[in-house]
Amino acid sequence: RDMNVAFLVGLAFAVAASANLPVLLYSLFWRGFTTRGAVWAVYGGLIPALALVVLSPVVSGSPDSLFPGADFQYFPLQNPGIVSIPLGFLAGWLGTVTSAELPDEAKHAETEVRSLTGAGAA
Repeated sequence: RDMNVAFLVGLAFAVAASANLPVLLYSLFWRGFTTRGAVWAVYGGLIPALALVVLSPVVSGSPDSLFPGADFQYFPLQNPGIVSIPLGFLAGWLGTVTSAELPDEAKHAETEVRSLTGAGAA
């Protein structure tokens, strides 16, 4: 419709960052990060991001929204990233500290070398 494409791309990046950024940063910099923490971080960022988009003025409640006649806007911001990205980090931390899985030091060391040097990227 008549929506700004740059704004929609920004919205898509916010949803993607909510799901991916916590996992990427925790995987690179936290030796104790576990698989359970990664799964929780993805869902802990993705689900709130999608819910906040649906409940934002982008979808309803304003003349420029997708459904201008409806008003189920409860989240005042147009971009969910400011809330959903920290929720992804929180969920990743919570999933890791409640996990019984032991961290794999060798795997973390390999990931760290690959991230810093690019070795094995081919």
